[in-house]
Amino acid sequence: DRQTLVAVLQFLRRSNLRESEEILRREARLLGDDLGGSVTTVASSSPGVAAVAAVPPGKGGARAGAAGEPRLTRGVVSCCICASSFGPSHELLFNAHIFAVGGGVVEDQPDVSAVLSAYNQQGDPTLYEEYYSGLKHFIECSLDCHRAELSQLFYPLFVHMYLELVYNQHESEAKSFFERFHGDQECYYQDDLRVLSSLTKKEHMKGNETMLDFRTSKFVLRISRDSYQLLKRHLQEKQNNQIWNIVQEHLYIDIFDGMPRSKQQIDAMVGSLAGEAKREANKAKVFFGLLKEPEFDVPLDDEDEEGENEEGKPKKKKPKKDSVGSKSKKQDPNAPPQNRIPLPELKDSDKLDKVMNMKEAARRVRLGPECLPSICFYTFLNAYQGLTAVDITDDSSMIVGGFADSTVRVWSVTPRKLRSVKTAADLSLIDKESDDVLERIMDEKTASELKILYGHSGPVYGTSFSPDRNYLLSCSEDGTVRLWSLQTFTCLVGYKGHNYPVWDTQFSPYGYYFVSGGHDRVARLWATDHYQPLRIFAGHLADVTCTRFHPNSNYIATGSADRTIRLWDVLNGNCVRIFTGHKGPIHSLAFSPNGRFLATGATDGRVLLWDIGHGLMVGELKGHTDTIYALRFSRDGEILASGSMDNTVRLWDAVKAFEDLETDDFTTATGHINLPENSQDLLLGTYMTKSTPVVHLHFTRRNLLLAAGAYSSQ
Repeated sequence: DRQTLVAVLQFLRRSNLRESEEILRREARLLGDDLGGSVTTVASSSPGVAAVAAVPPGKGGARAGAAGEPRLTRGVVSCCICASSFGPSHELLFNAHIFAVGGGVVEDQPDVSAVLSAYNQQGDPTLYEEYYSGLKHFIECSLDCHRAELSQLFYPLFVHMYLELVYNQHESEAKSFFERFHGDQECYYQDDLRVLSSLTKKEHMKGNETMLDFRTSKFVLRISRDSYQLLKRHLQEKQNNQIWNIVQEHLYIDIFDGMPRSKQQIDAMVGSLAGEAKREANKAKVFFGLLKEPEFDVPLDDEDEEGENEEGKPKKKKPKKDSVGSKSKKQDPNAPPQNRIPLPELKDSDKLDKVMNMKEAARRVRLGPECLPSICFYTFLNAYQGLTAVDITDDSSMIVGGFADSTVRVWSVTPRKLRSVKTAADLSLIDKESDDVLERIMDEKTASELKILYGHSGPVYGTSFSPDRNYLLSCSEDGTVRLWSLQTFTCLVGYKGHNYPVWDTQFSPYGYYFVSGGHDRVARLWATDHYQPLRIFAGHLADVTCTRFHPNSNYIATGSADRTIRLWDVLNGNCVRIFTGHKGPIHSLAFSPNGRFLATGATDGRVLLWDIGHGLMVGELKGHTDTIYALRFSRDGEILASGSMDNTVRLWDAVKAFEDLETDDFTTATGHINLPENSQDLLLGTYMTKSTPVVHLHFTRRNLLLAAGAYSSQ
């Protein structure tokens, strides 16, 4: 889009970023000095990311770094040119991304007057109530098949008509309009309406984020062609230009051919801050398959051979081991190319750990409706510091808690105590060739069950162990993510990129990369050896509350307080999926072990299940009565465990939930999803704690379920 490019080039020129401007101009083949007049705003109907220029690997990487630290202000727009090498000893991956979230290209503050000017075309303020009630009467009297679809108009029209009255300073009419119709809106919009009710004067609208979100991102409604024609005919007959203008100006109507959707089908999908996702948003191809595991032999231990009964003789175990190897030799057709993103190479210790993992897997319990896991609950007692985050290592040997008093506490949950490496002077005395050198470097005098890590200056909201158990990440209200060494129990790096609290962070399943998400509405991808982010994922309209890597590490899922879940491509920073359906902020995400499905939990107490390949909701699990903070699939994916603030852990039959899915082309095209009426037949068990909200769940390598939370005395 030439207009967008010109605006960006002007921005770069005003900021004295001549080199970046030159690179962008060359790539876009915009030569000559004429920037084509003055362009102040660039309208963009989608709330997504506009990546304006992508510079091929290696072109002008070092020079473009001059653009400095990427910033995102108030979610409207920020310009960043981000150059970073994307991995140890790999070619430079350099992408220049201009993030345009929503409307105008602006310097620091969003230009509110430009955003609000659309509210200038006003009708007679005294007739607004009549217009709205007329439309309401028409919709309520229409046929049942159209009524459910057209009812989606009530909320966005109500908000825009109210804001138009306020903007044009008809305060008493606005108040009367709000009081008369706000009770008709769906219950899941109550929080938004509470914010709206506080906007009673034109001055309040300036700088109000909710207001700007609503204006800059068109509200998306998905309506069948028949229903749309009915609405259009009605508005044109009545010459109801006021409502028709709002529909044209502020709403994006995604029209599909076919039968109108039922109330139940619509209710399942709506509820987010900006309506449903456009169908186009979920069309991109996603490589959801798993990467091929490296091949190496699994030696059999003596104890494995001897300590078995007659049925488990080594002869029977060997083919089982081979099948693990042969399964990984076939390339999954849905997997990304092995070298799509650079991943760190396996160290010897990683290979050793994989061997241990395979041995444990051979003894793994096969779970199912007839064989539920045992659950071991770790309760944090006397946690007056306020437990705010928990993580458990993959081998279940350590547990970490992040606390509101800004400390990070690491416990060993095996008899083996936590020890630090000896001092440099003592290390110089050690024989480096000895077999047990790794044991000798540890200082026995430092052995203890608990280590406390000090460094953050605010509550710690997220923690994550690296897969090799050498590092620990923590993120905090202080806006930083810290990387700690579990060899020395000291802080190695503080990553500063977010300007506001960071709500979550997580290591990639392959280590090296990690993701963070926070109050500034963006998620950032980092590498441990870079102090600036490699990618910035911008598009959410509210805080990014939770983050998760896909098992193949090529994608990242983020959940947000805007009540949507987005899936981002790590390679190019694009948003490839937008899932709507939750009625409250998202607080937990879990990918199935095979990479095909995603489970999400939110403050609405529902677990929603998504088919990533088709971009569809395929299940809804109801039962919890409070926010779901923890979700985890068992190691083979047969069972999904959910943990909630209602003090329960629930187990669900994942195999049954995902079998016989309707993912034909029609369903994908129209979103006519048919969720089972009753999710109770998928519920395998509910386990109450005495008075402990569940904040973390973890399946051990043998499928024992570990849960954790802090005892609450209320």
